[in-house]
Amino acid sequence: MMTTTLWSIPASTLSTDDLKNKATVLKQRLLSITQRFSDVRFATSLAAEDMVLMDAIIESSIEIKLFTLHTGRLHQETIDFIKTTEDHYQIQIQSVYPQESNVALFVNQYGLNGFYDSEEAKKACCGVRKVKPLTTALMGADAWLTGQRREQSSTRVELNFEELDDARGITKFNPLFDWAESEIWAYIQQEQVPIHPLHLRGYPSIGCEPCTRAVKKGEDLRAGRWWWLQSGSKECGLHVQP
Repeated sequence: MMTTTLWSIPASTLSTDDLKNKATVLKQRLLSITQRFSDVRFATSLAAEDMVLMDAIIESSIEIKLFTLHTGRLHQETIDFIKTTEDHYQIQIQSVYPQESNVALFVNQYGLNGFYDSEEAKKACCGVRKVKPLTTALMGADAWLTGQRREQSSTRVELNFEELDDARGITKFNPLFDWAESEIWAYIQQEQVPIHPLHLRGYPSIGCEPCTRAVKKGEDLRAGRWWWLQSGSKECGLHVQP
């Protein structure tokens, strides 16, 4: 029987000095953001990129508020990893939940797992469980951070460090926009950053449990996200400009 080789954490040939330089630039970027804006927030999924950002934020002792979107459909591993991360860094990560009434409306219209049926239903579910809660969590902020990188998918190749979040009228930063996957993992290994357990089981990208699966070696890093939809539909709406 032929066995499938899953994605695995890449080896890195990055030198210690090169990694130190990358980390220094990252921390300088974060510091410049907090010098320009008074209320900066970071929505972390606890996947690899977001763990690099969180580590750099905490190591820099800068004031950036941390929260995660607790969608109600997360893997148990993600829920457990929130506590692991809080214990490791001695911090508290705010959990932001969707409104129960909005979830009920979605379920009544589409069914609990109706997102499998169409692009429209998928967008509606993400809207209720992620997009609306994010908008609520960012109320009052003047800037927010993401762990997006250009290399992650075809929809992110033109990603910039700074952009305007038109939907919310605030500035959005992608401090890791120019980082390679191998550089992300070199930082994690060098700095002994906690690793989400699903990364060790073939998941390069982690979202809600019903909508995320492991990917084969050589596949697009986001191929496991909403795998039943066409390749161009790998965004939930958090980062799509109107």
